Amino acid sequence: MSHGARVIRTGVSSAGPAAPPPVTVASSSAGSDAELMDGGYFRSCAGMLKVAQMISLLIGFISVNNSPWTDYSAYSFFQIVTMCDLVMILFFYIMHIFRVYRKLTCVSWPLAEFLHYLIGTILLLIGSIVAASKSYNITGLVAGATFGFLATILCVISMWSSYKVSCITQSTSKYR
Repeated sequence: MSHGARVIRTGVSSAGPAAPPPVTVASSSAGSDAELMDGGYFRSCAGMLKVAQMISLLIGFISVNNSPWTDYSAYSFFQIVTMCDLVMILFFYIMHIFRVYRKLTCVSWPLAEFLHYLIGTILLLIGSIVAASKSYNITGLVAGATFGFLATILCVISMWSSYKVSCITQSTSKYR
């Protein structure tokens, strides 16, 4: 039994008997809104980019955490920045998977995500530079700084692609 959108005719035209209503695309899209998770986001470029960011941040955190430290303040800052970025990226990833942005429309989610990437990328770049300069060729610390730089590059790519998509979408929809 279909619960999609239906066309109800209130009268019959003088042209003859009423034809059955055409099948519309709206009935198939109503079912996709009822789904709990967005399965397409897992395989999208933005979703895979977020997973790559989370993995590189986690590897950077673990490699610094399991190494002997030479400077407490530099590496504690690096660990705090990597964990905060990891938690925020995981938050936005879950938000996209469960489509929370559709329910909470009072927040500008693209702007919030852009500001997170902007601030997080700057702090991660600073933390990675400081960690790399204070590593003294200790393998785990060098690996942590390297994965920090990799996460920084991935964050810049994500920030650039989301800004580029929003600018292109706004500029093309304006002239239609």
